[in-house]
This record gives sequence, C-alpha cells and structure tokens, in this order.
Amino acid sequence: MNTVATPATSQAPVSIPPHRLSVVVPMYNEAENVAPLAKRVHEALHDYAYPWELILVDDGSSDGTPGELEAAARHYGPHVRVVSLMRNFKQTAAMQAGVDAARGDVIVTMDGDLQNDPIDIPRMVGRLLNENLDLVAGWRKNRKDGMVLRKIPSRIANRLIARITGVKLNDYGCSLKAFRASVIKNVRLYGEMHRFIPAWLATVTTPRRIAEEVVTHHARQFGQSKYGISRTFRVILDLISVFFFMRYRARPGHFFGGIGLGMGVIGGLILSWLAALKLFTGASIGQRPLLQLGFFLIIASFQFISTGVLAETLARIYFESGAASQYRVRDPDEPDEGDAWHKPGQAEAE
Repeated sequence: MNTVATPATSQAPVSIPPHRLSVVVPMYNEAENVAPLAKRVHEALHDYAYPWELILVDDGSSDGTPGELEAAARHYGPHVRVVSLMRNFKQTAAMQAGVDAARGDVIVTMDGDLQNDPIDIPRMVGRLLNENLDLVAGWRKNRKDGMVLRKIPSRIANRLIARITGVKLNDYGCSLKAFRASVIKNVRLYGEMHRFIPAWLATVTTPRRIAEEVVTHHARQFGQSKYGISRTFRVILDLISVFFFMRYRARPGHFFGGIGLGMGVIGGLILSWLAALKLFTGASIGQRPLLQLGFFLIIASFQFISTGVLAETLARIYFESGAASQYRVRDPDEPDEGDAWHKPGQAEAE
C-alpha cells in the first residue's frame, strides 16, 4: 500500500486527467460555519481545470444551518446543491446521502467545521488520478484539537484499527478524503462506520490502491465539537463489528459454527472421559462440576451452530435483496445537468 505522505501545500499537480469533481460536506448545527466554508471551497477551486459541484448535506440540524445552506446555494448558483435529511441520522448516514447524490467521477468528503482546509483538495485529487489510486485519505499530522485526552485515544485507536483491518493509515478519523466514485459507491455506510471507510473500501479494492496525504488542520473557530471522550468506547465496539464483517460478512456461519464446533468438541471430550470413568472405575460423577460444564458446552455448541445457520440465511437474503436505505431525503432536488456544474473560468458570485 502506498502511504507516502507529502507536506501540505496549496500547489495543485501540473496535469490532472479529465474528470468531474463532487465535494460532499455533511453538516449538523454548523450555522456559523456554512458561509465561511462555502467561500473557502470556492476560493480553493476557483481556478480548477474541470467541472465541480459542492453538495452540502443538512443532517437534520436544529439551529439556523438549513437557512444558511439554502442561502449559500442561492448565492453561488446551481453547482451548490443542498441535501436535507428529515431528521438527524448522524454523520455516517449524512455522508452516504452526499455520496449517493454526487455525480462526479471523483468524490471528496470533508467536515463542515472549518477544521479541514479545501485548499488540499486539488493536490489530493491529483494524486488520486495520477497514481491510479482509489482512495487518498487525509492525515492530520499536526492536529489542532488542543485536547490531549482526545489525541491519545485517537492514536491508540488508529494503531488498533490498522492492526486489525490490515489497512495501515496514520489517521482514520480525518474526514478529508478523495475517492474514485466507481469504488466508494460500491460501499454502503451505516451506523457510525464513517471512521472505517478505508477498511470498508479494502473489501472492494486492494489496499495497494489506498494512500494517505498530509493535510492542513485548523482549530475549530465556531460552534461546538460533536465528539467527546466517549467516542473511544464506541470506536472499540464498531471495530469489533468491522472485524466481523470484513472476515465473515459473506459467511457468518463459519464464525458462529466454528465457535460452536469448538465448544462441542470440548464438551464431547469431557462427557466421554466422565462416561469412561463411570463405566470402568465405577466412580461417582453426578456431583462433579465437569459434568455440568460438559453439558453446558454441548448445549452452547448447538446454540452457536443454530445461530450460524440463521446468520447464513440472513446473509443470503441481504445479498440477494440489497441493503436498505439508511436515511430519508426531504424533497430531493434534481438540478439540470447542464447548469449544475461549476465550469472552468466561470465567474464567482459577489
């Protein structure tokens, strides 16, 4: 896997293959950040050589974010599109909604809190296309979070995730990522799995086509962070789920069945030994804890094997019918294809 990182600069590659770019930004209660974010994106992509669009996803905000998003769309034009979710479905579902709405060949995701810098987008996209990669993940090498209690668990989690998933990145938590659309659209995100997108992507592409790039990171200026120290415990639980799905998503019966067979063998050996002891020595085994343990293991073995069979059945239903949508869009907007892209040389709204 190519993980060579270069210092963050605003300089874009000299030559980028033709493409259309979609920038996806999920936002929840970020009213003060909407206008500055839209301005920074337009400043960073003002001289971009190819058509691009900005997709702003309102994740059921309860403050003035929806109004600010609509104002930004009216101000800049149809290449700024707003996707409004009916309620707060959390960041993963909001990101999936933006990915589904994106029409570009390349999709870039970033946070809406102004901590990611759009100036890194051209360089990341250039590396993605010029090096024939499927994902370029941002690496906040010089983080500006300010909270040591957040940085230390984050570093531990990153190393743990890399070891378990086999996708070795320094920063799984950075939302600034550049994807090849044909690959990311084959991955369905749900729950709180946005932290593990590189790992999920490794289920449809080789880790050799995943790289990381040092990006600029700013301290939060407006609003409040949506993350706390409790996120560490959720990451551990999510990591267990990721490990299970990466290894056994298509064959859950092997996971549960393997445990069940192992317990059944141990329980069978215990009961066989006790039966031989009773038959050949006449020893009393009725009060032995091993007898209870043996029966417990046999019963648990049947339960695990039965669970494996049910899981296999559910997996077949899932893969044959397709995944259910993880969000609901309120009044989806279908812009005209010809006018919904920011074209090279197009003047910005004042």
